[in-house]
Amino acid sequence: MPLPDSKSTLSENAPLVLLAAGGTGGHLFPAEALGSELMRRGFRVRLVTDSRAARYTGLFSKDMLDVVPSETIRGRSPLALARTGIVLSAGAVMALALMSRAKPAVVIGFGGYPTLPPLVAAKLLGIPTIIHDSNAVLGRANRLLSTRVSAIATSLPGVLDRDPALAGKATVTGTPMRPAVLAAAGTAYAAPDAAGPLRILVIGGSQGARVMADIVPFAIERIEPALWNRLKLTQQVRDEDMARVRAVYDKLKIDAELAPFFSDLPARLASSHLVVSRSGAGTVAELAVIGRPSILVPLPGAIDQDQFANAGVLSSADGAIRIAQAEFTPDRLATEISALVAEPLRLAVMAKKARSVGRLDSAERLADLVTKVARI
Repeated sequence: MPLPDSKSTLSENAPLVLLAAGGTGGHLFPAEALGSELMRRGFRVRLVTDSRAARYTGLFSKDMLDVVPSETIRGRSPLALARTGIVLSAGAVMALALMSRAKPAVVIGFGGYPTLPPLVAAKLLGIPTIIHDSNAVLGRANRLLSTRVSAIATSLPGVLDRDPALAGKATVTGTPMRPAVLAAAGTAYAAPDAAGPLRILVIGGSQGARVMADIVPFAIERIEPALWNRLKLTQQVRDEDMARVRAVYDKLKIDAELAPFFSDLPARLASSHLVVSRSGAGTVAELAVIGRPSILVPLPGAIDQDQFANAGVLSSADGAIRIAQAEFTPDRLATEISALVAEPLRLAVMAKKARSVGRLDSAERLADLVTKVARI
């Protein structure tokens, strides 16, 4: 595995910061944002992750990646636990070799089980460590690491209030945002005109698009037909659900753009009057930074109910409406959409309230914590 970054114009004597993250956007995007800020400050950066990052094409080019074996706990059977333990142990051995050669000044984990091997290796070698968590509650991997790291960065206040031992080493930084999100945050919210277009964005993420396909088209069918001509709908839809969702909107003559994935999601968030979404940490943070009203449907069944807590941050600030999935029916959604559209001023207030929760300087705050912990 290559060391150090051969493409960087930074001095090879500049301190190296290793960023460890799981292979999903919710973990990788904050790592990318911090990496950009650290490079701006003259640090070298590398990303340690799992094999899923092979498809990642953001800040970290292939020669800035170190892939370390990792495994998520997928079951409680002895066989499953043994497999996870073996893979994580192999990852820790590889990470120890990586750390010994790279000699990073600090290692920062952004959540997900791929952070365990590098953070454990750094701890064994006496390298300062930080974990960052974007959720309103610590994720499982970060909980395992929390007592062993030098510092904890949280996106939201109060995450560790019930644990004084951990709260003492916690700093609220917010979630570092990609440049595209920061650019979108510069677009002021404009409430819909009484006779103008009504732009609704529906997103669900990899685990949530199915429920949106099941509910949203039939909720749209139940709103006042007078709104159909005004509606500009953009919806994330899985390939296997595309035909049935398209059939409903075609029948209603709805102006709908459907796709499994939108590469320009921050810009689409900024152009929306209302967002209907799951409440993953990244989505909630972007809604707050950009400042858009939303109807949030937390993913049910999670052990730590992180999405429910995330949605609660915006709903408590009156920037979102939180609906449990058991109550997320076409009738309920149609009622909420109709009520919001009837009160454009309420939508504008929700946008302002959501924006009050967001932090534009999160990357800078986290970079400050990195330099403090690493003493560089």
